[in-house]
Amino acid sequence: MAHQTYRGYLARHVCAVHTRCLVMADLRHSAGIMANHHRQLNHGVVGGYSFGDEAEVRLKFSDNMKPIAEIKLGQSIELLKELHILTRDGKLNQDSRRKLKQVYHLFHFIEPLLDEVLDVKQSLTLADHGAGKSYLGFIIYDLFLKERVSKPISGHIFGIETREELVSKSQQLAIRLGFAHMSFLNLSVEQSIHSPQLPEQIDIVTALHACDTATDDAIKFALHKQAKFIVLVPCCQAEVAAILNKNKNQSFGKTPLSEIWRHPIHAREFGSHLTNVLRCLLLEAHGYQVTVTELVGWEHSMKNELIIASQKDIPRKNAQQRLEQILQELNLEELRGRFIY
Repeated sequence: MAHQTYRGYLARHVCAVHTRCLVMADLRHSAGIMANHHRQLNHGVVGGYSFGDEAEVRLKFSDNMKPIAEIKLGQSIELLKELHILTRDGKLNQDSRRKLKQVYHLFHFIEPLLDEVLDVKQSLTLADHGAGKSYLGFIIYDLFLKERVSKPISGHIFGIETREELVSKSQQLAIRLGFAHMSFLNLSVEQSIHSPQLPEQIDIVTALHACDTATDDAIKFALHKQAKFIVLVPCCQAEVAAILNKNKNQSFGKTPLSEIWRHPIHAREFGSHLTNVLRCLLLEAHGYQVTVTELVGWEHSMKNELIIASQKDIPRKNAQQRLEQILQELNLEELRGRFIY
C-alpha cells in the first residue's frame, strides 16, 4: 500500500518536473517521453538518486542520445567536432549550423560531378586549392569516398595550402580518422602545378572561399591539370576594385562607364562582380561550359556566388575577344596577364 502511495506521488509530481526538463532539452517525441518517464519512475522507486539528481541525470541522457536532424546519416561525429562544426558535447550552435548548411549545399552540387567521373573510370582525383582547414575535402571524403575506396573504386583527395600549420593539423586529423586516401601539401601555386606529389591530371578542382586572387590561382592550377570540373566559391575579390580606383581619374576622360565605379562602395561591388565575369570568360575561352548560381541564401553568407565549369573542349569563339574588349574599355589592361593566357 505504501509502495503504491509513493509510486502515485512520483507519478503526480516527479514526472511533471521531468516532462518540463525534457521539453527544455527539445525531446518532444511522445514515445521518447513515455520511455524516459517509465525509467525515471522505476528508478525513483528503487531510490538510487534524489529527485534533483534524477532530473539532471535524465536530462543529460536525453541530450546525449538525441539525434541531430541536420547531420547526414553516416557522417563522422568526431570529424564534425574536430572541424568545430559540432561543439565538444556534440551540439550545433547558430554559427556552425550556417557553416554546415553551406558545406552540405556545396557537396550537393559536387556529388553529381564525382559520380560522373566514376561513370567513366573507377578512380577519381580531387584537389581542394587554398584548402585552409580542409572542411570541404574532409566532408567529401567522409560522405562520398570513405565507403567507396574499399570497393574496386579508388580515389584520392589532395588539400593544397600555403600555411604550414594548417597542413600539419589536417594531416594529423586524417590519420586519426583513418582517412588514408587524403594528402595535404604545403605548396604555392607554381609549386602545386609542377610538384611530383600531384598527378599530371586532376579530375576535379575546388576552391571554397579562396580569398582575393587565390581563386585565380585555383583556376590556373585547374587549367594546367586539365581538370574535368572546376568548382569555385570566390571570396573578397579586391584586386580589380583597387585598380579601378587607381585609374579612376584617367577613366573619367576615357569612358562614361566610369560612373559605375565613381563611388568607393560601387567600385568595391562592381569590382567583385566584374572579377567573376572575367573568370567565367577565361574558363569559356579554354573550352569550359560555365554555370553561375547561388550557393545558399544570402541570409547565410554574402560570399555566395558558385561557379561550376565543365570541360567540353569547345572554346567559346568570342570569349577571349570579349575579355580583351572589357579590359580595354574599363582601363584594366594591366590585368591582361591574369585573365588572358
